[in-house]
Order: sequence, then structure tokens, then C-alpha cells
Amino acid sequence: MLARFDESLRTGNAMIDEQHRELIEKINQLVQSCEQGREKVKAIKMLHYLADYTDFHFNEEEKLQERAGYPGLEEHRQKHEDFRKAVGELFEMLEEEEGPSDRFVEAVHRNVTEWLYGHIKGYDVSVASYMHMNNMPELL
Repeated sequence: MLARFDESLRTGNAMIDEQHRELIEKINQLVQSCEQGREKVKAIKMLHYLADYTDFHFNEEEKLQERAGYPGLEEHRQKHEDFRKAVGELFEMLEEEEGPSDRFVEAVHRNVTEWLYGHIKGYDVSVASYMHMNNMPELL
């Protein structure tokens, strides 16, 4: 099952929304590479690609929150770190197994896709609401 960007994931910040779309596309590319070829090397490469883009995105989000003076920044950073740890665990799972198994794909859905959906709908939307409430259109 592939991830989808829909209206419930829209924050109102064009840059962040576009990066979320890109993250979802990278997650889908990882899942498709696992389901199609079951090649360990390709799955590791795609997971690195996802991890690199995630780092870029999280850094951009955190810079935006700093500029806005968002009071929940440290908690948000911790959530980002939790995600990085989950991705690290996926790397470990790939190393332990012969290739991307059904169990690995399920872990990607649970620890990446579902986490991202919940994070966007909770934390990222609250950041956007804070910016709207504090009249910061230049950051949206």
C-alpha cells in the first residue's frame, strides 16, 4: 500500500507541504523497490536516500520554527530525533535479513509512513497554526 499526500496533511506552508509530498514520494520509492526486487543493496540505497532527504526536511522545519520563535521547538526536535532512530532501526533490520522482507515493508509502513502522517497532522499543523495566530504570513 502506497502513501498519499492529501488535504489532511496540508499545513498551509507551501515549502513544508511540498517537502512533505517529496518525503511521501521517497517512502513510496523505498516500498516499491522492496516489493519489486527484494534486493538488499537497492533497499539500503533507497533508505539512505529517504534518510538524507528527511534530515534536510527536518533541518528546514526547525529553522522555520526558530525564526518564528515557536515555543514547542525542543519537543519537535525530539520527535524528529525519534524518527531518525526509527530509520536507524530499519537499517539494522535490513542488515540482519537477507533482503527487504514483508516484515521490513510492514515496519516501513508502521515506523515511517504512519509516524509521518501522525507527526504532520499533530506537530506540523500546530506549528502552522501558531504562525497563523501570531500573524506571520512571511513564514507561511
